[in-house]
Amino acid sequence: MSNVDVIYQKIHFRHDQRWSAITGPNAGDVVLCVACVIEMMESKDVSCVRKSVALAGVGGVLRRSPGAIKELLSQDARVCLHFISSLLGMLRALEDSPTLEQVIQVLVHLLLELQSEQFVQDVLNDIHTQLSKQASVRGFLPTFTFLGKLVDALPALPQSLACHHVSLLEWLSVGLQHPDEGLKASVCYILRRVWEVPAAAQSLPTPLRDGIARSILHTLDHASTPQLTINCVGLLKQMLQQGEVVSVLMNCRTLPIPDNDCPELPPAQHCSLPLALKKLLLSGDEMLQVASAQCMAAVLVHSPSQYCPPFIQADLPEFLFERLSSSSEALLWSTYGCLLLLAEESLFFSQCHTVYGIESLVRSLKDVLKLTNLEVQKQGIHLLTAILDRQPAAVRLFPTGAGFAGVAEVVFLAVSSPCLRVATHAARAATALLRLHHQSSPVQYKELKKVVGAVITRCTELPVPITTHQRAKGAFPGTDPTDQASKAGSFLLQALVCFQEACRLAEQCASEPSLKENAFTAPHKQRKDSLESLCLSLLRCCDTVLIPTVTRLCEQAPSAKVLHHFFSILSHQFTMLPSLMPLFALKLASSGFIRLVLEHKAFLCSGNRNSGLNAACCDFLLKLSKCLLSQPSSSHQEDVEELLGLLEASLPSLCCRVADWPSLLTDASGTSRATQYCLISLLHLTQLHGDRLLPDPVLFSCMVAALCSMPEQGDASFPLCVLRSALYLLAVCQDKSPELDWAPLNSISKALSCCPFPSLYTHHPALLHFVFRYPELSNRFGPPLVTLWLSHQPQPDPEDQSEPAPAVYPSSSSSSSLQAVLERNPSVTLTLLTLVVSSDELLGERALGELQRFLQVRGHWDRSLSALLRPAMLQLLQRLACQSTANSHGPSAPSSLPLVLQLLCLMQTAPSEGSEMDGTDFKLLYHVSNLAGKLKASNSETLQHALNYLYCCLALSPPHCGDRAVSMLLCNTGLMEQIQTVLDLPSSSPSSSSSSSPPSTLLSYARLLLSSLIILQHTHSTQVQRCVRVDVGHLVQLLSCGKRHTDSLSLASAVRLLQAVLDVDLDSPLLQLEEGVAGVRQRPLQPVDSALHPLSSRSAHTLVAALHGLLLQKQEGLLSVSVNCLRSLMGFLQKRCPSTALHVSSQPWSRFLLYSLLNSGESLLLHPAILTLLTLLLQAGSGVVQWDPELEQVLCAVERKGVQELTPSAVQALKELLTQVQHTVSLTAPSEQHPLRASALLESLDRLPSSETLPNSVLYP
Repeated sequence: MSNVDVIYQKIHFRHDQRWSAITGPNAGDVVLCVACVIEMMESKDVSCVRKSVALAGVGGVLRRSPGAIKELLSQDARVCLHFISSLLGMLRALEDSPTLEQVIQVLVHLLLELQSEQFVQDVLNDIHTQLSKQASVRGFLPTFTFLGKLVDALPALPQSLACHHVSLLEWLSVGLQHPDEGLKASVCYILRRVWEVPAAAQSLPTPLRDGIARSILHTLDHASTPQLTINCVGLLKQMLQQGEVVSVLMNCRTLPIPDNDCPELPPAQHCSLPLALKKLLLSGDEMLQVASAQCMAAVLVHSPSQYCPPFIQADLPEFLFERLSSSSEALLWSTYGCLLLLAEESLFFSQCHTVYGIESLVRSLKDVLKLTNLEVQKQGIHLLTAILDRQPAAVRLFPTGAGFAGVAEVVFLAVSSPCLRVATHAARAATALLRLHHQSSPVQYKELKKVVGAVITRCTELPVPITTHQRAKGAFPGTDPTDQASKAGSFLLQALVCFQEACRLAEQCASEPSLKENAFTAPHKQRKDSLESLCLSLLRCCDTVLIPTVTRLCEQAPSAKVLHHFFSILSHQFTMLPSLMPLFALKLASSGFIRLVLEHKAFLCSGNRNSGLNAACCDFLLKLSKCLLSQPSSSHQEDVEELLGLLEASLPSLCCRVADWPSLLTDASGTSRATQYCLISLLHLTQLHGDRLLPDPVLFSCMVAALCSMPEQGDASFPLCVLRSALYLLAVCQDKSPELDWAPLNSISKALSCCPFPSLYTHHPALLHFVFRYPELSNRFGPPLVTLWLSHQPQPDPEDQSEPAPAVYPSSSSSSSLQAVLERNPSVTLTLLTLVVSSDELLGERALGELQRFLQVRGHWDRSLSALLRPAMLQLLQRLACQSTANSHGPSAPSSLPLVLQLLCLMQTAPSEGSEMDGTDFKLLYHVSNLAGKLKASNSETLQHALNYLYCCLALSPPHCGDRAVSMLLCNTGLMEQIQTVLDLPSSSPSSSSSSSPPSTLLSYARLLLSSLIILQHTHSTQVQRCVRVDVGHLVQLLSCGKRHTDSLSLASAVRLLQAVLDVDLDSPLLQLEEGVAGVRQRPLQPVDSALHPLSSRSAHTLVAALHGLLLQKQEGLLSVSVNCLRSLMGFLQKRCPSTALHVSSQPWSRFLLYSLLNSGESLLLHPAILTLLTLLLQAGSGVVQWDPELEQVLCAVERKGVQELTPSAVQALKELLTQVQHTVSLTAPSEQHPLRASALLESLDRLPSSETLPNSVLYP
């Protein structure tokens, strides 16, 4: 219909052609006559349908041909105004709604096309005139509808209405009293558009504005149609942006003026904005609920303290919490915001609205966190934070664990949100949740760990701080690095606040016995849900996450706030788990944390800035220092309080970089003494734990200057703890520093002499090296230093007291330092020797251990050391011998005598440059032998060391000195009686454990000494004063039946004694052989026994079997002695009864023995004892040893290993074996290659360089 010609044929002929125009494209031209349109609109005879068609045509022209109608009407403004007036008149005259809608559309479109302010003003004036004439708004609904659309089309119209047509607005406000809700809705719409323009709303007269506000409140309270309600709420939302309007509405007490045409108004009622909004909130329309919440928020934002109470008293919080069950994001966001404003009023909490609504809020947040709208999530978490933060302590939100677990789960989910801002809000909520009055009964420690763990774990995902270089290169395209850094910084700061609150909560729970443990938790779950588990979790998070994260993020951009909380958190750790703090403190100190704190303190706190951070740094350093100094391994713990007092007094003012410390330490006049003491103490503490704040040469020169300045400053001395620290620093920094001259050494010596040296001692190798580096210091402080060094060595483990070695030999790390000093200053051995005979037995044992270690490690016994120690040892031994004989109760050994004898044994067995025995050696031998003869057999410890020394002297004496040594001992009747007494003490049974039996070591040394005496007496034909009884049968029985219950040394000594007896053919003036169970017989009955007299054939076979059994044990200490004894036995049998020797060596048992030994590994295959055993069996001609497999195995093993890798003793034994192979005619080789290989191998051995003297045959325990 919009394409038809707009012409009324009956009247068109009367009109001038200038009011007609052909519009549109050629194919669909439309003829329009403005005059026809005007007359049709004004004529009552024209039907409504025709008018509607004409209006549709005009509208089509306006849309399709912009400017066509404007061109026609611009010919005469009066016609244009008449046309507009006729259309306005139709709004009052017509009742057909579709036609009215067309009139409104044409009017609006026409005014927009005309673009004339004057026509608009004429329209407004015309409307105002019509209202004035009617004195009522009845029937003005189409007009108000048109005005509303006109306001939408013309943005400047609201300002024009407010400034120039106030009377029209007054008539519009009267329309709010009309009972027609459609009309009211139109008025509300127009007024809302006016209020949407802030300038227009501000320019309204106050009476009109206040009247409209009251009318709107009344209208809203009585609205029954959705359209009116929506428009009222829309207008109300705009009006509530003005504080004056809010004040009027909240204090509204007057009734609206009724319309004169409408006497049928509802009964007078009191209008209340909170109640009106409450009514909307209770409606089922979600949009109205959102609007209600927004209106409440608009009111409260002006003055929460003034306007919250009316809303709270109207129970609106309760209904707002109920609305949280909605799934509408808009409603949730609005409700969260409204509740957030209400939470600023204490009445909100005192009336327990939070207790009522917390469960609804938690359920709502669980659902909201599943959505993608981050703004709603942030608003909800913000509300939860506000409630937790402002909830009074007297009103508990979570009386049960389930409620607390629910909110903890919400916080956990929110912290895990991918949005960092949501996570930051959640961290704030976690901080508030960690307050003591929010904890349920029992405390849910497991949930607390879960929440705190989530917050701290999120810190590991924070982006690394952006450097200037990275920002210039565009390291993060598409993102704002500054914004990312800001978000990360905000979360880190809030995470630290949260963690600090968790630490504070743990401390508070620790002070409440009822909160430490959950009495209702099963015992097997206590460890997972206890305060201790929470503290452990906090410490673990601090150690593994917080410390790396904060140090990493603060490397480039340190933040005072972040570091303040960080160092406060570290301080909290020292009170939560004291038992674990020593390890934690050591880790912090060794990781350079003291330097870190000092550098940040200097950077951020100088010039009296950041006093809070300064206090946190000082508190942390004091607690860390106290923990480090109070550990058991720390010496001089009595000075801890004094040192902490020095630090506490000077740390707050110490805000300079570490690089500036040398100038402070060397400036004696410009720097306070307290500051210097503090610096020295901190340097000592960090140096102890591997953090070198200053280079060693710089630190060394600073300490020298500080100690040299002490007399100049006129003080008696430094504080003891500071002087000790300075001495320690001097010692540990000496290696890379120049040698000190006499002057500084003299000053240092004076400084150290101001107090007893033990009070300055620190158990560190560097101190030992420093003092003994300079004779000026070692002469004065060396002896007490060595005493202190040995006194501070670690005690042996009580569980290892059964083992003698740990009690004698010091720990390798501690001993090696003293050994190095001994190497450079052998005279220190005299100091150790003095300590050996000191009254302190433990100190003497340690000194002896150091001397033993020194002699063993040194590897040789040079003449200078011998000349130094042997005379001192002789004097010491003479003095101890006099003390022992002066005892009124008979000869007894001083407590230090065993130690001296041990040292003598070690000195005797140490390799020596010369083999001569001088007068001192014979004097020592004389005194020891006399002492051994006078001691009681019950004094086994001293006696066994004496016998051991005598045995070593005989076994290691040069051949030309042996006769004198053996003569001296054999002439000592007391010694011989003592040997006899020791040999007679064991019972006849080898397995006897009688209390009268001597220690096995003492018996072993007696046997070894006797064996040496037998050999040397036989060699030198020395005169014997007293013979010794020996039960050979008992020895054979011991080796045969008692080896399972006998130690290796006892077995080896028994074998050695039997070997000595066999070497002298059982005939020696020193021996008196007795008949035993399996021993000698006075009258042999068999020819074989007669030939072997005084040894029986049975004893010989038993001894061979026993020696084979000892060989099968494959013990290093038994192999050589057993083979040597077997050689002596075979030699004895060969001389006395060759048939018996051949019979013994030809037994199948010998082949089994060889098979077992040769198949026990290459190390045993090439052992000198095994090679000697093969030689012995070849010499016996028994045929037990064959080329294959015995000799073949040996040859292959030597070829694989190489002759250069063999020990000298193995080389000698192998030479003897190969030589014997060449001389054994009965040995048939499988091929010609075997003898050639043996000959080639022998030649290779002959070409080896001559080795040193073979190891002696002395047996050691």
